[in-house]
Amino acid sequence: MSIISKYNHVSYIFDIMETPMELIWFRKWRKDLLSGLSGRILEIGIGTGKNIPYYSENCEIAGIDISNKMLAHAKERAGKRNNVSLFQMDAENPGFKDDSFDYVVTTFVLCSIPKPVPALKEMKRVCKPDGMVINLEHMKSDNTLIASIEDLFNPITASITGVNINRETVENVKKAGLNIIDVKNMAMKDVFRSIRSKPE
Repeated sequence: MSIISKYNHVSYIFDIMETPMELIWFRKWRKDLLSGLSGRILEIGIGTGKNIPYYSENCEIAGIDISNKMLAHAKERAGKRNNVSLFQMDAENPGFKDDSFDYVVTTFVLCSIPKPVPALKEMKRVCKPDGMVINLEHMKSDNTLIASIEDLFNPITASITGVNINRETVENVKKAGLNIIDVKNMAMKDVFRSIRSKPE
């Protein structure tokens, strides 16, 4: 099953599946990372649009996702907000000009993009030279025990949901040529982290 088919299939229950994590952690993290942003923002993998309520009304938001059914839910969540535009696009080939956005954002997306480094290179391309790329992700731990558990279960999660739980996302950001400003451990030791980086 393709990644599009998988996310189309789970789109109707996706928010329900993530409810426990939203209540415990995700809502606070979304608010802390996104509510202070301004200008033009590109969100890669906007999904059902769970970040939309946390963006300021002063932002101009372009959200892309590979799944048309996930985007349908995002459109409902956006409601009558006139500062949100949604597009069905591939993260590895977003149809935007160079240096178009003040911020490029992903939240829990790089685990499911088939080729994360090319996608991150595209994020660098479309981000303004003085802009910022913000990634809130779960990834492979630096702790040997936790990492071995992630490696053990990754074939299962990848085959069922398309989610890779052992991606080395900090290294992938570096491979894409982005300059890391900071990495913050969020939860489960260092499985959940936020990464802020700049194109230059």
